[in-house]
Amino acid sequence: MLSGWRDVTARPWRISAKLLIISSVVTVIGFSAICVNVMLDMRRGEEALARQTLENLATTIDADISRNIEVYDLSLKAVASNMLLPEIATVAKPIRQLILFDHATTARHFGAIQVFDADGKLTIDASTLDPQAENRADEDYFTVHRDNPGAGLFISRPMLFRGAYSIVLSRRISDSDGGFMGVVAGSIRFSYFHELFERLSLDPDDTITVLKRDRTIMMRRPFDLDVIGKNLGTRQDWKPDNLRAGGSYAGKGPVDVTPRLYVRSSGSGPLFVVAGKPLGAVFQLWQKEAYRIGAVVVALILFMLGSTLVLAREIGRRAEAESKLEEMATTDALTGLRNRRKFDAVIDIEWRRAMREKTPLALLMIDTDHFKAYNDTFGHQAGDQVLVGIAICISDSVRRAGDCAARYGGEEFAVLLPNTSAADAFRIAETIRAKVQGWSDGGTGSTVSCGIASLVPSAGMDWPILVAAADKALYAAKAGGRNQSVVASLPQLSLVA
Repeated sequence: MLSGWRDVTARPWRISAKLLIISSVVTVIGFSAICVNVMLDMRRGEEALARQTLENLATTIDADISRNIEVYDLSLKAVASNMLLPEIATVAKPIRQLILFDHATTARHFGAIQVFDADGKLTIDASTLDPQAENRADEDYFTVHRDNPGAGLFISRPMLFRGAYSIVLSRRISDSDGGFMGVVAGSIRFSYFHELFERLSLDPDDTITVLKRDRTIMMRRPFDLDVIGKNLGTRQDWKPDNLRAGGSYAGKGPVDVTPRLYVRSSGSGPLFVVAGKPLGAVFQLWQKEAYRIGAVVVALILFMLGSTLVLAREIGRRAEAESKLEEMATTDALTGLRNRRKFDAVIDIEWRRAMREKTPLALLMIDTDHFKAYNDTFGHQAGDQVLVGIAICISDSVRRAGDCAARYGGEEFAVLLPNTSAADAFRIAETIRAKVQGWSDGGTGSTVSCGIASLVPSAGMDWPILVAAADKALYAAKAGGRNQSVVASLPQLSLVA
């Protein structure tokens, strides 16, 4: 019972220590969540910046390629249109060259425009008046126009054309009735793409890929002939929806295993551009900052948790010390029971509780029989042993957490029993008396007398009434011969043995 009281008095301090630890842990979790959220925002910011940079890069390259293809296509259209002029077949070759190629675009990366007849034979070449015999009837750029009048501008897959790796641009030549007359074709050499990419400030692992609308790779940086000309439509592990026009994709791409951030241009030309940057390079600065901030946060968390544990330990020590002081202040040093001051505080609390709850409150007043004579005969130490023995008998008989056993003064003891009727209190008193008598038969010869009172407090009453009643019952027990229990009859306070 005494240990239960110590637990109750110490509990508020332990709760305070727990609250300190819990609040620190919650603070750490909250602070960590904020830091993680900030770091994720920074990461998203780095990704957004890289995406914007790649988008600008892809758009710029796409615009340059589309502009050159458009300009070159205008030359092809002009040649195809001029081939319908009646005088083309009759004028001299130099005049014919002027008529056909006067507005043709010339640049060092553009191949000479050629005209093939309906059988695929080379008939006119912008680079010479007397072209060598060639037949391109089996080439894709010829058969497409021959078999499909509405093909428009056709861009071939990358190929070796006139001694240089190029892409061939071609258009159909149709007569006034729509009949097939042949094909006009030209080429853009790979050197154009190499020069275009060299003008850009790119990291070694950055990629630029130029593709046709059917997802055939036309050119790629870094240059790899094993990749050029492959169609990504045959890849089962890559879906077109991963990278739509104007969109982006982060992860493993269709060409190599390096995780990258890819951005596709949103142009509507015959070719489109995909710019890629390794994710490691995208988040390199962010990772360094994350490691630095993470190290600082971890250090602060460790410091905070360490300080919390130290403070919690000190609070525990202080709680234990105050608990001991409380115990010393409220415990009788000889018997280990509560002292008179604590008893008065407890009975005041229990009296008010019993009044609120309309429950009975019982009190036992216990006095040691013939203690003065025993003390005078055997000495104070022997008398103290008797009091300790009686206190043990009382503690063994009163076990409920709410019960309060106290040394009331000298050789007198008091036991407060909340929510206990007079009959139940009488049984407890008899248990105590019997234990004391059984113990005293071992040689001390000590007995006790018990006065019992139980009532339900009501308005206008105070707890000294209960004490006075139990005290009168105790005197009655002594007057009746001692070693007995007497119950006070309330409210008349008549005594019944």
